[in-house]
Amino acid sequence: MKYFIIAGEQSGDLHGSNLVKELFASDKDADIVCWGGDLMEAAGARLLMHYRKTAFMGFTVILKNLGTISRNLSLCKQQITGNNPDVIILIDYPGFNLRIAEFAKKSGFRVFYYISPKFWAWNEGRVRKVKKYVDRMYIIFPFETEFYSKYDIPVKYQGNPLVDEIERRKASMPSREEILQSLRLDGRPVVVMLAGSRKHEVESILPQMVKVVRHFPDYQFVLAGVKNLPEELYHKILHKEPVTFIKEKTYELLYIAEAALVKSGTTTLEAALLGVPQVVCYKGDFFSMLISWMVIKVKYISLVNLIMNSEVVKELLQYKVNEKNLVKELKSVLPGGNKRDRMIADYALLCEKLGPAGASGRTAAEMVKELKGPLGI
Repeated sequence: MKYFIIAGEQSGDLHGSNLVKELFASDKDADIVCWGGDLMEAAGARLLMHYRKTAFMGFTVILKNLGTISRNLSLCKQQITGNNPDVIILIDYPGFNLRIAEFAKKSGFRVFYYISPKFWAWNEGRVRKVKKYVDRMYIIFPFETEFYSKYDIPVKYQGNPLVDEIERRKASMPSREEILQSLRLDGRPVVVMLAGSRKHEVESILPQMVKVVRHFPDYQFVLAGVKNLPEELYHKILHKEPVTFIKEKTYELLYIAEAALVKSGTTTLEAALLGVPQVVCYKGDFFSMLISWMVIKVKYISLVNLIMNSEVVKELLQYKVNEKNLVKELKSVLPGGNKRDRMIADYALLCEKLGPAGASGRTAAEMVKELKGPLGI
C-alpha cells in the first residue's frame, strides 16, 4: 500500500520515523513518502519536504509567514494528488494538517490522524473537523480517550511511542564515563539546558536560562542544540558564559544529567522518562502569549503534569521565567533539594500510566489492519 505521511516538527519526525519502521514491518509492500525530517528519511520514507521549511509557531511568526504557508499547502495537495496514496497519515501539526485533512477527504482519500493535536487544551471547536474529515484518530495519551468520547469519536489508547524511543535509546547507551569522555566533559555533575527547536523559542528562553549558570559553580552546564538551527544563534546568546554547547546529543545529555532546564514540549516527557528532575519554562512573544492566556483551557502546559493531572514539575511561564525563579527551582530539584525525591517517585507513577513499550508497532499494525479490512483495500 502507498502511504503519505505529514509531520511538520521535530517531535513529529521522531514519532513518524518509528511509525515508518513499524509500517514497513506490518506491510511488506509499503511505499511511504513523507513531509518530515532526517529521521523519517533514515527510516526508509521518501522525503518530499523537510520540516525546517514548515515549522512555524506563534501568532506573530505565523502572520509573517502566511505566504510561505499557503504555498506549502498548495504544493502538498499537488504531491498528494500526484502520488495517489491509499492513506494519508497526519502527525500533530494541526494548523496545516487539518487543512490537508479537509482537502484529502473531499478528494476521496482515506485520512488517519496519528498523535492528536492539543484540542483539549485550547480549541475544542476543531474537533468537529476531525469528526468530519478524519477516518481514524490514533491517540498517544491516556486522558485523550475520555476527551474524544465526548464527541463520539472512537479512539483507543495503544501506549505512547516516546516510551519505545526511550527504551531503545537506553538499551544502547554507553556508561556515564564513556559519554562524558566522548563529549569531552569533565567529571562534575551535569545540568542540561534544552531551549527548544525553533529560533524564536531559543531567542526568548535561552537568555534567561543562561543567567543561572554562575549560581552553581560546582556543576557543568551543557546546552543541547538541534541541527535545524544555526550554531551562531546559540553562540550569540551564550557569549562568554561557562556553558558547553553540544549539538544533537539530547538523549546522551539527559542520560547523564542531574537535572534539566527544559522548554515546554515533548522534551519534558523525555526528561521524565529518563528520570531527570526538571524545571519547565516557556516564554513567547507578547501577542502569542496574550492569545494563549485567552484560549488555553487546561491547568498545565507540560506533558508530565497533564498526564498526571497534578503539578509534578514546576512550570515557569512568560515573565516568571527569570533568574530568581530559575535559581530557586533548580536548587529544589538538584541533589539535596526539597522537590527531587518526590518528583522522581512521581515519574515512576507516570511510567505506569503510560504503559509498556511497543506503541508504535501496535499502532502501525492497527492501521494496516484497518486499511485491509472490509471497508479498506
